[in-house]
Amino acid sequence: MKLKEKQSIIFLTGFMGSGKSTVGPILANTIGFQFIDLDVLIETKEKKRISDIFAAEGEQMFRFLERETLKEILQHKSTIVSLGGGTVTNDESLELVKLHGVLVYLKSDIEHIFQRLRTKSDRPMLRDEDGKLLDGEGLRKKIENLLTAREHYYLQADIVISTDDKKIGYTIDELAKKLAHYID
Repeated sequence: MKLKEKQSIIFLTGFMGSGKSTVGPILANTIGFQFIDLDVLIETKEKKRISDIFAAEGEQMFRFLERETLKEILQHKSTIVSLGGGTVTNDESLELVKLHGVLVYLKSDIEHIFQRLRTKSDRPMLRDEDGKLLDGEGLRKKIENLLTAREHYYLQADIVISTDDKKIGYTIDELAKKLAHYID
């Protein structure tokens, strides 16, 4: 089955730390697509880090910028887009993604996410209400709460791939096979 030309975009979604920014460029190279990281594109356009946008302008403004940048990306063809972990939690953004491409959920469980994120300091969603970086049980609980709130959005994906306890090459091979009928 061939996709319509406008659906030649593959969107990677999943919680932060699920592997979107790692898998995306390798998968793009493997299948001959270009790669765009939505967060990096926003940072480049705004000349600010995501964490600085959150701190200065709040999540609502960030989600607006994210949606507007996403609309610009829809003009691309043969592209893999790594979405931010919260992109698809906005109904308008989720609708745009589902209408214009194939949505892939890179699924990871709480413990794997915790292990990947416990040393990261650049994730604004992993801070407490005072802006202090969470660690230990506080971090694990925040991940659990966010993942629980987002999971039903992620599960609307066309393809779901677990990234837990897999070598990157295996994940890429599995994804390339599952995407073959969408892009051939």
